[in-house]
Amino acid sequence: MWLGVLLALVLGLAVYYWFTARDKEERLPLGDGWWGPGAPPSDTEDQSIRPFKVETSDDEINDLHQRIDRFRWTPPLEDSRFHYGFNSSYLKKVLSYWRNDFDWRKQVELLNQYPHFKTTIEGLDIHFIHVKPTQVPSGRSPEPLMMVHGWPGSFYEFYKIIPLLTDPRSHGLGDQQVFEVICPSIPGYGFSQASSKKVPCAPFAGCALNDSPVGLAAYILEKFSTWTDSSFRGLEDGGLERKFTLDELLTNIMLYWTTGSIVSSQRFYKENLGQGLMAHKHERMKVFVPTGFAAFPSELLHLPEKWVRAKYPRLLSYSYMASGGHFAAFEEPRLLAQDIRKFVAMVGRQ
Repeated sequence: MWLGVLLALVLGLAVYYWFTARDKEERLPLGDGWWGPGAPPSDTEDQSIRPFKVETSDDEINDLHQRIDRFRWTPPLEDSRFHYGFNSSYLKKVLSYWRNDFDWRKQVELLNQYPHFKTTIEGLDIHFIHVKPTQVPSGRSPEPLMMVHGWPGSFYEFYKIIPLLTDPRSHGLGDQQVFEVICPSIPGYGFSQASSKKVPCAPFAGCALNDSPVGLAAYILEKFSTWTDSSFRGLEDGGLERKFTLDELLTNIMLYWTTGSIVSSQRFYKENLGQGLMAHKHERMKVFVPTGFAAFPSELLHLPEKWVRAKYPRLLSYSYMASGGHFAAFEEPRLLAQDIRKFVAMVGRQ
């Protein structure tokens, strides 16, 4: 009897806690971390912001060309298209363009059209671009906006959407919202330093990809095909040039190749997903800030509005977009810019 009463009491308390405490705000203790080499300095860390410029050299370009020239081609399976990864027949076309027509120096100039900076955060040199609007309506201030890439992307993904956000009037969007945009390279990607506190080399393909530009391109570009639209697997060229130009795709590849960052970028999955789903406290916490969600139809995973609202109770905007996939800002910059503007206007009216 007493056991039954005890079990009922425990169950009742659990149900009470679930319905009363599950929507309470929690704070995630962050503390002061140190991810750089060695021990943290005894004095204050240098947090100055330093100008940075993307550069290249003849040696860098010549080394790339020599490695492409040594590529050993493997014929594809008949009618395999992109069902077995990157189609090696189409890869020939990409490599020919990369070797003979792609102008990395021109793309470096393009990358430098926006101001680049570095600063030190918890022991790591972090790279970012910071783009301010050229003009803001009188009496108004620009809205600060940070845009963060994922894998296997880079800060370059946002180059097509930045002008729509910082200079919307010139692009037919009106100046009700004008943004000041910051796009960092997350640690271990591109020009941002990787932490040296965990495994130094990815356990599978990372070290090989870091030695072969051809392997690196095939590995990453396959994601830009199938993660953009899974139906592209049925196309001989993977549909890559339906959404992107080869210059755009290869510029993103070069940001991995020239910085040697494919290994450290892959660690993101091992260290964040390798412990299992919901293993980290922040994954189990609800987020109570005003939230907007753009659901792109060709994204890898579709999240229904109800699921999103369970995690973000203050969901103000849930937009099912007309088109687009995993690399939304790169694929559909105008659609995403319009949705960002809509969400910020909703926040302003609250």
